[in-house]
Amino acid sequence: MAEEKELLRGGQFLVKETNCEDIFTPEDFTEEQNMMKEAVAEFNEREIIPHKARFEAKDYALTEDVMRKAGALGFLGIAVPEAYGGLGMGFVSTVLTCDYISSGTGSFSTAFGAHTGIGTMPITLYGTEAQKQKYVPKLASGEWFGAYCLTEPGAGSDANSGKTTAELSADGKSYKINGQKMWISNAGFCSVMIVFARLEDDKNITGFIVENDPKNGITMGEEEHKLGIRASSTRQVFFNDTIVPVENMLAGRGEGFKIAMNALNVGRIKLAAACLDSQRRILTTAVNYANERRQFKTPIAEFGAIKIKLAQMATNAYAGESATYRAAKNIEDRIAMREAAGNTHQEAELKGVEEYAIECSILKVAVSEDVQHCADEGIQIFGGMGFSEDTPMESAWRDARIARIYEGTNEINRMLCVGMLVKKAMKGHVDLLGPATAVAEELMGIPSFETPDFSELFSEEKAIIKRLKKVFLMVAGSAVQKFGPDLEQHQQLLIAASDILIEIYMAESTILRTEKNIKRTSEKEQAVQIAMSKLYLYNAVSTVEGKGKESIISFAEGDEQRMMLMGLKRFTKYTNYPDIVDLRNEIAEKIKAENKYCF
Repeated sequence: MAEEKELLRGGQFLVKETNCEDIFTPEDFTEEQNMMKEAVAEFNEREIIPHKARFEAKDYALTEDVMRKAGALGFLGIAVPEAYGGLGMGFVSTVLTCDYISSGTGSFSTAFGAHTGIGTMPITLYGTEAQKQKYVPKLASGEWFGAYCLTEPGAGSDANSGKTTAELSADGKSYKINGQKMWISNAGFCSVMIVFARLEDDKNITGFIVENDPKNGITMGEEEHKLGIRASSTRQVFFNDTIVPVENMLAGRGEGFKIAMNALNVGRIKLAAACLDSQRRILTTAVNYANERRQFKTPIAEFGAIKIKLAQMATNAYAGESATYRAAKNIEDRIAMREAAGNTHQEAELKGVEEYAIECSILKVAVSEDVQHCADEGIQIFGGMGFSEDTPMESAWRDARIARIYEGTNEINRMLCVGMLVKKAMKGHVDLLGPATAVAEELMGIPSFETPDFSELFSEEKAIIKRLKKVFLMVAGSAVQKFGPDLEQHQQLLIAASDILIEIYMAESTILRTEKNIKRTSEKEQAVQIAMSKLYLYNAVSTVEGKGKESIISFAEGDEQRMMLMGLKRFTKYTNYPDIVDLRNEIAEKIKAENKYCF
């Protein structure tokens, strides 16, 4: 239970130590969660994967049909409270469903994610009781589908700059909406839309629930022809004097920007989850081929050049799982804690997800980039065949590309996670100042020349993670001191700092998962997981070294720069370097033998 362990606040992983017992891992799934996982995976195998060619041929009707089937089985209502026709399952189950239903094709994954997340959730989280009773049961069952109309030709990352207007009627009973939205997922078959518009010259936009009725001034552009997610319906939506009753305003006037931001937080962790099983599936397909394809009378899986790829693909997938489920359970526990304290389900869920917005952004960036790398290496393992539409790799690569753009671009999310951390520190939610000051003092002191005792498993790795946290505190602390509120103008510095933050969270999650599982099995049974944890950390240290140096030389000079660069060297040093070639070989041999992703 959440009460028995210290539940860290969002971002506190950076300044507090986490015990492995306090994190949740995929090996902790309950019996109910494992049954749900099997049901969802079976649905994917039966309804989605055999029809891959039809999805690639832009069969939008198929996407809609499979969505209805998912609704009939309850998969669209996992996160919806039972009072509104859903299954009312916890946040981990929501993430798990998203994980295992999303790997058949990005087209269905996008339709599913848009409907269950940004299409339904704003009503369950911000709707009045009447709004929830009217709309949510139909959305949970798949009788109706939802869409989310935020982006405009001039308003992308700057979501609050939309030009769509809402005007109150003379009798005060309705609003008239005029404007244009673009890149709207599910537009072609949605029944209801969450539409953002501006009232008069309000600073912030306002959200509305708008039923899709062509007779009410709603027209659609043609389906967009896209690089990937080809059977995901994506259209422009035009509102021309569309009448919306006043009772369909969502939350209050000017609350739209808040709704948009909070819906995106949930969308981000779910997007990370949606990229996990894709990596498992790509790796399995790649190793099947590498075991069969022979060159120079040898299966190509025997070659070191291929083993590097297999090992890295597996390691990234394992790290992504570790971090995603760690954060999902933190959110679930925070929701339970707030409900126990008397919050409504709506308030508890909103605040629970908002608390871990930093982790949601970290996951979105890390896992979306890993799935792209995985698909890219998948093509490379297939060689010339990988470039052909007759093998599944090229569609996986094309589908993966959108993940770095939607739910906030990775550039925006990188800047957000550091910006949000600084804001949390200023509110007193995360004490960055104390640890950052301690690191600054440590830099001035004389380093210890004693050789530490790293005989225990992961003792050196955990010491390194502690020091990587010092790198972030050193860089971010000095940058905040130097630039103050103008820090957000220094985007390249923020992006470099965020890469350090991302690697710390991902590497720590991976090591904690393996450590927890060793305690309930054995080092021998977790040998390959140990190798992946060590390999991930080694790569993370390289990233932190590079990004740390880039950050320091961008804003520090003279003695300060020299001192910080020496600190960076000290904080990223191994006493005993792992043999990276041995680690990769061990991981690759296991995957080769099992002929699949097997962790």
